Amino acid sequence: MPLPTMFDGFVEERKRVSPTCLITFDRTRYSVPASFANRPVSLRIYPERLVVVAEGHVICTHERIIDRSHRQSGRVIYDWRHYLAVVQRKPGALRNGAPFVEMPEPFRVLQAKMLRQPGGDREMVDILSLVLHHDERAVLCAVELALEAGVPTKTHVLNLLHRLLDGKPTDQPDVNPPAALSLSKEPEANVARYDGLRTQKGTRHAS
Repeated sequence: MPLPTMFDGFVEERKRVSPTCLITFDRTRYSVPASFANRPVSLRIYPERLVVVAEGHVICTHERIIDRSHRQSGRVIYDWRHYLAVVQRKPGALRNGAPFVEMPEPFRVLQAKMLRQPGGDREMVDILSLVLHHDERAVLCAVELALEAGVPTKTHVLNLLHRLLDGKPTDQPDVNPPAALSLSKEPEANVARYDGLRTQKGTRHAS
């Protein structure tokens, strides 16, 4: 006799995602991935969580916030990963983006250092985007090691991440080859040697 299917109890509502990648439920706004901005989604409401579904797939999950006080304005619950597609197009949005206040502390410390440098916005976005392709814990570990070493750069973070993923030691120094090779000692023209060769050649012909 087949076992009965487990009952999945939820209430479902249709929502439309705002241009700022948010949906509203019970006066609280929750973020969804930026690729679904201005699009319809289904919100599955459970007692302890909210599940957002689009095109038959779960696109994100949030812990449900239950606020019984009606005197305060509603909260906004961000997942900073949902906005990576936005800052990939506009890296400058990272500086004042409210969702990125919720990042883990090592990312925020690295951001504060990198945004002081020219092009730091783009490099910081590239580092954050690593979580789309690699385990976030490994990326965080690479960032922490780079901060401890006092080398908060994209190149160093990438090198450390690759070593972590490959199981190699992370305490080896980075090797940064120069863009072009240069001679440590420039060659000197030896005219006397050339004249000597001419003299030897003339002597052989004379004989």
